[in-house]
Amino acid sequence: MSEHKRVIIIGGTSGVGYAVAERLRDQCQLLVLGRNASRLSEMKQLGYNVASFDGLKDDWREEWQADVVIFSAGCGFFEEAIEVTDAQIEQMCRTNIEMPMKLTSRIARHMIAQGGGQLLYIGSQAGKVATPKASVYAATKHALIGYTNALRMELAPHNVKVSVVQPGPIDTPFIDLADESGSYKQSLGRWLLSPEQVADAVVHIMRTQKRETNVPKLMFWSSKLYNLMPSVVETLGRSFFNKK
Repeated sequence: MSEHKRVIIIGGTSGVGYAVAERLRDQCQLLVLGRNASRLSEMKQLGYNVASFDGLKDDWREEWQADVVIFSAGCGFFEEAIEVTDAQIEQMCRTNIEMPMKLTSRIARHMIAQGGGQLLYIGSQAGKVATPKASVYAATKHALIGYTNALRMELAPHNVKVSVVQPGPIDTPFIDLADESGSYKQSLGRWLLSPEQVADAVVHIMRTQKRETNVPKLMFWSSKLYNLMPSVVETLGRSFFNKK
């Protein structure tokens, strides 16, 4: 990767975003945007180029133009549909759908003007195969898939690539917030991905500019099978789907 490539990570102070930042810090001109002031301060002391980011209040500043923008911020709450609160629904929709879409409209204009670029989103296997206690979260990731599929075709004539990394469950603060009981995380065992595994996939798709990659790769086939035989997969996978 060229050291002159400009990369921005939105939500790069923890989890996958931070793991990606660790891999890219010496390979490109990197800017990490986040809301956690203490983490931004710590990262700045470590030599990262950081900036506080408060959504659309900053609009999209000229100095934040980049060749690659990685959307890593996300949130989720694992509750049954009848238990999830209005506030939780609004937060998931705002963080996982509304903000990326609004930001994309601004960033894409800059990329078109500069002659190209890459928009890279951290999706989820939940966007392909929904599971109990993740109805709203899965809906937001389904929305992201639909959005990026259309966006990819719209931006193709302008040399702006659209890529999505679709990971399974990851051992990050996200999962601790989504399931405060800790039982889901414990039950996943070897199926729980590390942030570093997903970060490797992000860096790879940056280089290849593929439309999508699944982590682990087995997830690609499970989602394909689900599309073909949803009832069968839901029946056979019931014990796994109900780990939350």
